[in-house]
Amino acid sequence: MTTALLSFFSKLSNPVWLTGPIFDKELRVSSRRRRNYVLRFAYVILLTIFIVIVWLSVVKFQGTAAYQKSRMGIAGKTVITTIVTFQFVATQLIAIIMLSTSISDEIYHRTLGVLMTTPINSFQIVMGKLFSKLLQLILLLAISLPLLAIVRVFGGVPWDYVLSSLCITLTAIIFAGSLSLYFSINNRRAYVVIIKTVFTLGVLFAFIPTVIGALLALLLRNYVFINSIQRLGIPILTGVFAHLNPFGAMSINTAIMMSPTMPAGTVFFYWPVHCVLMLGVSALLIALCVKVVRKVALRQAVGQLELSPKRKRRKQNGTLPPAGNVQELAGIVRPVKGPPVLWKELRAPMIQGAGGKNSIIGLAVTIFALFLTYAVCDKQKCLDEDFTHISYTLMFLLIGMVFNMVLSAACITSEKESRAWPILLATSMDDWQILLGKAIGVFRRCLPIWFLLAGHILLFVLVKYIHPVAIVHVFMLVAGIVVFLTGSGLYFSSRFKRTTSAVVTTFALAVVLWMVVPALLGIVSTINREDRVFGTYLSTNPVIQASTIMGGAGGERNAKTKLFGLEYNWPPSRHSEDIYSTTGILLVTMLIYISVGLLFAWRAKCRFRRNIF
Repeated sequence: MTTALLSFFSKLSNPVWLTGPIFDKELRVSSRRRRNYVLRFAYVILLTIFIVIVWLSVVKFQGTAAYQKSRMGIAGKTVITTIVTFQFVATQLIAIIMLSTSISDEIYHRTLGVLMTTPINSFQIVMGKLFSKLLQLILLLAISLPLLAIVRVFGGVPWDYVLSSLCITLTAIIFAGSLSLYFSINNRRAYVVIIKTVFTLGVLFAFIPTVIGALLALLLRNYVFINSIQRLGIPILTGVFAHLNPFGAMSINTAIMMSPTMPAGTVFFYWPVHCVLMLGVSALLIALCVKVVRKVALRQAVGQLELSPKRKRRKQNGTLPPAGNVQELAGIVRPVKGPPVLWKELRAPMIQGAGGKNSIIGLAVTIFALFLTYAVCDKQKCLDEDFTHISYTLMFLLIGMVFNMVLSAACITSEKESRAWPILLATSMDDWQILLGKAIGVFRRCLPIWFLLAGHILLFVLVKYIHPVAIVHVFMLVAGIVVFLTGSGLYFSSRFKRTTSAVVTTFALAVVLWMVVPALLGIVSTINREDRVFGTYLSTNPVIQASTIMGGAGGERNAKTKLFGLEYNWPPSRHSEDIYSTTGILLVTMLIYISVGLLFAWRAKCRFRRNIF
């Protein structure tokens, strides 16, 4: 009895029982992968660039030494908040990508069922996968910790903020990683997991709080006579939002640090409560993952094959044709018409498992939610403002770009991962047919997002809140971006064997082109006081172009202006351009993006038959 108790407590005190040998195996594999070292290097480079930009924007080169010393406290606060915000966003994205194939790899390679025949249980499988990836992210957070400690010497930043921001970031990472791990159980494709996770986080932490806040604001606005409830209710509602939302918690925590004289009672927020709540939700999600992983592993261990939903329903209803009836079974197979690759891509759902009724329901809910936001904006009297249409256009544009990058980067690697790529290349189709079919398939899957953008612009052109010329300008913008992102995604998809690597590289190209290079040019222009090159390059940024288009053609005042009276403010000097100059800038940019995209596509075609296996 005593020996059993000692053995039990010795195992309990040893943290190995929590993760098992899976954690050790994942660490050994991670230490041999170059991608982790490249990730840390890129993380440090991007973090340094952001810090330099913020430093130059706060501490000017002009002025006396006394003036520059007086700015040190403000510079310290701004740099630390920049570091905290950068690592808060970047580490969550990295966690989603790193855990997108954590369980699906084991299921696909049929090793999950083998693991269940060992003393390793499903809890250790889930925790080992999760903690091994979290350790890599903790190393990234540890990289910025010495810098936070050094910059804090400038003054104005308490240690409580550094500690609380790290805890909020860590709990947000755990939740995002757990959600990505959960979606990876039932989805083999990494891009499907990434899209579902980002969409779920957007709905939970952005869309739902925005709608609830807008509705409550309208309610309190209509019942202004309950001032006491307003004074007490708004801080309580803000505190509830902050405790349940990591983005709100980080924003309020930063606001309290930047404004230490904030009146008491303005908001009820205590960051340890938020961290405990997020850990509790993550624990529930991990428990659900353990339950599902156990079912999938046991089913794979006994050799049970998973039926498709349609065939499963037929089996339950007793309508599945017998195996000997070849004619009835052949009726289930749809005949291929036209180019095979194009036929397959046109019939594939935008997201695996979201076809049929699910797609219709999702589209209906999206349109309903969109019109709900329109109604809230109409109540707030802001639909006739250009800023509103800039926000909607940027939202649709960024979502469409993300979908385009992910889907194009996964279209060939998904064939490689399923080992269908050598078979496809062994057919009578040439490389151009395969390339064209894949490109059209990517464009078709992204159409719903671009239809939302087109529908928004057409709707408000009809109600005279957007000038009709915006249709032409936005079409030029989207056409160039779609060709460029599709071509680059196809190239990286043909170059890499894994979807995760192709997606990360495609995103890295976009970040370098539209964030890192403009940041470096901005630093150089600040030092040399010459912003011509910086302004020219910035004018090719799709976000800047979309903002400029809607800023010049959006809003009721611009919609009623004559065509040749429209003015577009291009950065950085905010000089006004007429319709001819703006159309020329967009046309030249579109042709450049299309040319580079076609070049990427051609290089992708050239790499089809290299490193096939």
